[in-house]
Amino acid sequence: MARAYLSRVAEPYPAALAALVAEVGPIDAAEMVRAGEVSPSVASQTSARRTEERVHEDLELIGKRGGRLLIPEDDEWPRWPFVALGNVAGQRCGGEPLALWVRGPHDLAEAAEKAVAIVGSRAASGYGEHVAGEFAYGLAEAGVTVVSGAAYGIDGAAHRGALAAGGLTVAVLACGVDFAYPAGHQGLLGRIAREGLIVSEYPPGVTPARHRFLTRNRLIAALGGGTVVVEAGRRSGAKNTAAITKALGRPLMVVPGPVTSASSVGCHELLRDRQADSVCSVAEIIESVGRFGDDLATEPAEKESELGAPQGEAMRVYEALGKRCAVGDEVVSVESGVPLERVRALLPELELAGLARQLDGGWQKLEVR
Repeated sequence: MARAYLSRVAEPYPAALAALVAEVGPIDAAEMVRAGEVSPSVASQTSARRTEERVHEDLELIGKRGGRLLIPEDDEWPRWPFVALGNVAGQRCGGEPLALWVRGPHDLAEAAEKAVAIVGSRAASGYGEHVAGEFAYGLAEAGVTVVSGAAYGIDGAAHRGALAAGGLTVAVLACGVDFAYPAGHQGLLGRIAREGLIVSEYPPGVTPARHRFLTRNRLIAALGGGTVVVEAGRRSGAKNTAAITKALGRPLMVVPGPVTSASSVGCHELLRDRQADSVCSVAEIIESVGRFGDDLATEPAEKESELGAPQGEAMRVYEALGKRCAVGDEVVSVESGVPLERVRALLPELELAGLARQLDGGWQKLEVR
């Protein structure tokens, strides 16, 4: 109840209040704030709201919405992901939250054990939304939690991709978890509340504001073991999340886009400044954030035949096949110098080996690397 009161009385992130809580504990800190017996720095963060006693109302409301208040004293608190926030609290991103308001049936600490944040532009291109959805789907299939901010564009595509795979996704909001924002994602947020997790450090009823999006970005970066920026303009909020990811010492990855696309300018700047690594597959993402030696990406499988590479007459027949159009067996025989009956015996073998295919006009070569 003390932390519920403190989460409403101060706008995140309240560094002075957090320091007081660390010094005297949340219960004594709450009593001191109520009485106004605090330092000027704490008073500046709490005086405007210290008389707002809405603890019972907030807890009742979150309970009716199937949610709960999560505090650092709970087993479900994601301690390890938030450790790094304490190390960079003096920087612009802020430190560990005083409490979290949560909706969803899953354990947040367990969800954050293996997680990746996917963020990007609200005004995403079709390319960006496709990539975000495909990557989220693949990560979810691999048992990785997908964390994002529920915004239009890349965020929404990431959440939908994870849900489509039957995986776990976490939406971190810049408003109360009872507030559907953006309104167009009401259905999506409802599904996340049923199948994933919705998280916010803002109590019920708090509406979104620009500064709250920047504050919540640190939680997205902290809950993910790394961050993937799919698309970002030059002034995109995703670049703020990227900067926090770097400050936390987490892997920062970006997806290259068309050089003509304004939606990818921010991604290309991060690559040019060597602030991030380029990723082009789910395997590369998992390798970047996974356990050393356990999650290494492998080279794409090449098409191989049990018969091995063609040799001798088979090689001559294979080389005589057309690349762009089909050729008849008699033409192959003349071109390769292999007797016609032998050509007719070798062509089906090459087809079984995945090296040729039969078309209406004859046979065509299939390229292998």
